[in-house]
Parts: sequence; structure tokens; C-alpha cells
Amino acid sequence: MELRAELLKSIWYAFTSLDVEKSGKVSKSQLKVLSHNLYTVLNIPHDPEALEDHFRDDDDGPVSNQGYMPYLNKYILDKVVEGTFDKEKVDELCWTLCSNKNYHPKDGGILSHDDALRLWCLFNFLSEDKYPLVLVPDEVEYLLKKLCSAMSVELSCVDMEDFYSQEAVQQIGVNVWLFLDFVNYGKLTRGVERESVTMAIEEVYQEIVGNVIKEGYLWKKGHLRRNWTERWFSLRPSSLVYFVSEDSHDCKGLIELDLNCCVEVLPEREGKRCMFCVKTLTKTYEMSAPDTKQRQEWTNAIQTAIRLCVEGKSSLHEDLRRRRRQQREERERRRAGKEEELQRLHLLQGERESRLVELELLQEAQRQAQTALHQEEQRRKQQQEELQRALQEQVQEAEQARASMQAEMALKEAEAERQRRRIRELEETQLRLEEALHLEIRVRQDEEEHRHAQATLLAEEEEKMKALLALQEEQEEYILKTQREKQELRQEMENKSQALDEAQLQLERVRASRHRVDQDIAAAQRKLRHASTSVKHWNVQMNRLMHPIGPGDRRPSLGGSGVSAVCVSTGRDPGLRLYHQRSERERGLEGGGDQGSEVRDVDAGRKVDRPLSQASNGDMDCDQE
Repeated sequence: MELRAELLKSIWYAFTSLDVEKSGKVSKSQLKVLSHNLYTVLNIPHDPEALEDHFRDDDDGPVSNQGYMPYLNKYILDKVVEGTFDKEKVDELCWTLCSNKNYHPKDGGILSHDDALRLWCLFNFLSEDKYPLVLVPDEVEYLLKKLCSAMSVELSCVDMEDFYSQEAVQQIGVNVWLFLDFVNYGKLTRGVERESVTMAIEEVYQEIVGNVIKEGYLWKKGHLRRNWTERWFSLRPSSLVYFVSEDSHDCKGLIELDLNCCVEVLPEREGKRCMFCVKTLTKTYEMSAPDTKQRQEWTNAIQTAIRLCVEGKSSLHEDLRRRRRQQREERERRRAGKEEELQRLHLLQGERESRLVELELLQEAQRQAQTALHQEEQRRKQQQEELQRALQEQVQEAEQARASMQAEMALKEAEAERQRRRIRELEETQLRLEEALHLEIRVRQDEEEHRHAQATLLAEEEEKMKALLALQEEQEEYILKTQREKQELRQEMENKSQALDEAQLQLERVRASRHRVDQDIAAAQRKLRHASTSVKHWNVQMNRLMHPIGPGDRRPSLGGSGVSAVCVSTGRDPGLRLYHQRSERERGLEGGGDQGSEVRDVDAGRKVDRPLSQASNGDMDCDQE
């Protein structure tokens, strides 16, 4: 892959040199010539029909670099075998094509055509694998330092800054033509002879492109005759070759270097100083350097070659270039990281400043909020104190109102209790009055009924006399009926007594109230008897007042069985007559009268005889009423 990349760099210059119009395309005829020359220098069998077959489908127009690359890879580069061709011939071919178009040195230049070729090859070797090919400043400085070291001059930083400050360099970078002009006409080679420049370029070229680690004269001890001979040694990563002279034409031997080889410093002997040896599996090669410094350089270089061979690397400078590229990439990553870090720091700084501003604003707002909160707390505290005072006043007022209400309620409760007692007394009085009123009403009703009955009897006295017998019979039937009803009532009372026994448990619960009711009933009965006694007394008084006893009147006589009552009806109050009848009945009952007793009623000068039983029944009715 590294060989293909190096070949592509040289071929890219050749292809771009054929693009005369700078349109990025080259005609097929020119590509045929270029391909034929590449076949020749790369030692590949030529296939003239491959290009025609590859571009048969395209038109006859020019071919771009992207169109030529598939053909170049398939028919040329894929067939290249390393070691079968000379890389310098390929470079010379491509340099010849591109230099004719792009490199036109002016008079006064110090570089020869071969020197320019060597610098062109060095530039291609150190350039990046990016097209168009340019050289980064680090590689430019590295190459110039190598040249200055070989010319024994010092590289001026001012010259480098002047070179980098050119407008073309700043626009497109350091390409090979700007680099050649700088070396050819710059201050770098001013005052240096052409031969010194050529030798320095050749030395650097052999070291970097020719893959020569170190070259120089050393004394070597022979293996057969054991004599010391001065030889020109050329050290490469895989071998140490020595020649008769520095023109490198007559090779006298080759030492293969591998992981089994080593280099050792030897002590002085046989009149030789600065000795060292290279040991392989089969031989030991003794050599002597001109001085200690050269010996140290040669031993270090041989150890480096052995290390490259062990690591499988074919070129020291390719390894160094790869390391420098890695270092540049690492520096770029670090620089990008630093830039990102700086940007992030700037962003963080900006965010920090904005946050500080926000924090100040928040602090100011917090202070204002605290002030407002303090004021609000003071206001709320004042309101709370005022509210507390108002509440205390209200509580005191409520306590006073409560005390007054309690006193008033106590008064009202006492008044209510008095009113309730008064109401109970009034209710009891009302009940007593109602009972007395009902009793009086019943008495008056009975009296009215008796009055009406007496009036009816007076009006129908004659008819009744005729119906006395019938009435007596009816009365007897009525007595029998009454007896039967009494019997039925007695039976019913027995049934009810059973019911009463069953309800005894309920009656026990109301005995307390019943006791009070019995007391009320007893009081009512007493009042009723008192009222009845009062009525009788007043009737007697009224009778006496209304019927004064005359001189010719006789009092009724009382006897054993022949008791009779004479009632003189004068057309006055019939209640008096009823009273006399009741008195006669009582006296008759007390005397044990029989059915032959008579009650005589004298009314209008006539005498009516009726059975005592009938009179007794009538009087009984009056008592019941």
C-alpha cells in the first residue's frame, strides 16, 4: 500500500501535467502514451487494447482523473511487483512530464536539474496523501533542517517566516514548485557553493528516499588474510553493504541483518582504536571507526536497522514520517481539543458570567423579596396583633354576653319552670273543671230528660195507666233480659279478666300513672259525692222553700209492709216529686216492702196505684243517671 501511494503521487504529477487547459481532463491519446511509458518503467507486460476496452462505452472526449483511476489501478498498479522495477526511473519519467510544464528556473538559480528531481522526490515522499499534494510546515522545516545540516549551515527562522508569509503559500499551501523556488532562489542557499548543495541534496535523498540509514568509510578486518582494509559502507534497514569506494559500483560484500544479529563495542587491539563488531549466526565482522563519535553513530545506526528488521519495517524514514504524522495528528487533536476546551471554557465563562448576572439579579430580587417579605411580615404582624386584640375584645364581649345569657337563661329557665308548673296546675284545674262540667252537663241532661219524661208522663198518664200491665210484663221481660245480659256481661268479664291477667304485665308498667289517675278519680268521686250531697241538700232546701208545710198537710207515715208515699202534685217542679219518689223507694227498700206495696201519687185529686217494683226501677234509673 505504501508503494502504491508513492507511485500514485508521481503519476498524479504526470497526469496533471498533461492537462494543458487545466480542466481536470486528459485526452485518450495522451493517456495511451502515459500508460505505455508506465508499462515500460514498471516492467509490466504492455496491453494496448486494455485502455480502448476500458473506455469503449465512453465518448471520444477527454478522461478525468476519476475516470483514469480505475484503469490505472486495475491494469497497472495491481500488476506491479516490488523489486522488479527501479523506482527512480518512474520518478524520472513523471518528473520529466511535469517539469516541462511547471518548472522553469530563472537565471541565477543554484539547483541543477538533478537536484530539482531529488528535491521533488523528497517532497513527494514527505507530502500528505491528499491531493493536490502539499507539504505541511512541520515537514518543510524537517526537510530544510536536514539540508542545512548536510550543508553545515543554520536554518534561519526569519527566512522561514518570510517564506510562510508569501501570499501564494497562505492561499494554496507549500506545493513542490514554491518549495523549489524557495531553495533555488531563497536565502537558504545564499553563499553556498553548488557542489555543496548537490552533495547535501544527494545525501538527504539517499537517506530519506534511498532508504540509506548511514554511509561512510570504515576499516574492516578480512576473514581470510585477517588484514584491515578501508571500505565504503552503506547501511540499510535489512543489510549492511560495503564497496571499494563511495561511488558504490564495486560491491565487496553484504551483511544480512535480522533479529539474530547484534552489534558490540570491542576494546583496542592490533593498533586499532574505536573498534566494534557485527555478529550474525555464521560470522562476526570486525570494524574500526575513525573516532569514538563515528563508532557511536555506527553502532546506534546498526542497532536501529536491526530493530526495524525485527519490527518488520522496511524504511526508517517511513517510520519516522508515520510517527511525525501521528504526532501532528495528536497535536491537531490536542489543538482541536484545546480549542474545544477553550470554546467550552469561553462558553462556561459566558454561562458563568450570565449566571453571575442572573445570580446578582436573583440576589437583588431576593433582597427585594426579603424586604417585601419583611414589610409583609410587619404588616401581617400588625394585622395579626390588631386581629388578636379584636378577637380578645370579641372574646371578652362573648364572655360577658355568655354570662348575661347564662343569667338570663337561668331566669328564663326558672320562669319556664314556673310556667310549666302553672300550666300543669291549669291543666289539672282544667281537667277538674271539665270533669265537673261534664258531670253537671250529665246531671242537667238527666234532669232535662226526667223533666221531659215527667211532662210526657203527665201528658200520657192515662195511657200509661192503661199500659201499666203491659209495661209490667215488658218490665219483667226486661229484667230477665237484663239478667241474661248480666250473665253475658259476667261471662264477658271473666274473658276480660283473662285478658286483664295477660295485660297485667303492661298494667304494672303504668301503675304509677294509674295510681295518680286513681287518686284523681277518688278526688273526682269525692267531689261528685260532695256535689251530689250539695244537690240533694239544695233540692231539699229548694223543696222546703218551694213547698212550705201547711197546717192541713200530713207527713207520710212509715210502716212495715204497707209503706206508701203521697206526693201532691201542684204543677210545680217535677224534681221535687222525683225526690219524694226516691225517698219513698229508699224507705220501701229499708222497710223490706213486698210486691203489694203501693205508691200513691195524688195529682189533681186522683190516686194512682202502681207496683213498688216499677217505682223502684224508676227510682233506680234516676239514681243511675
